Amino acid sequence: MDDYPLLNVFWTMLWFFLWIMWLFLLFKVITDIFRDHEMNGWAKAGWLIFCILLPYLGVLVYVIARGKGMTRRDLDQARENEAAFQSYIRKAAGTAPGEGKGSSVDELARLAELKDKGAITNEEFERAKAKVLS
Repeated sequence: MDDYPLLNVFWTMLWFFLWIMWLFLLFKVITDIFRDHEMNGWAKAGWLIFCILLPYLGVLVYVIARGKGMTRRDLDQARENEAAFQSYIRKAAGTAPGEGKGSSVDELARLAELKDKGAITNEEFERAKAKVLS
């Protein structure tokens, strides 16, 4: 342990961390190249070759030139994922949009909220619940 001082361990760990972070950025850029539907095949091939042959420079230039587009595509993907998730939840819960004037689950939730606020009595809640469930 005397041959490798603590400061050298720190520097080695720092460089290893930076290398791992660069790899993440490289994979993010390559993923974004393939995900971009506005770019044609030749442009994708050119960026990919640039990022493979000159990786540090290629990634840096790509982030500078197309960074805003990367962010926009990430946000669009997140919105699509969220919409698909919400759609799945509605479908699984049986509350898909367009099921008449409101689903029974929504109506029961509204009635329970009114009962909790004291706007309707327990008897009124039970009658309305029986009507919704029938």
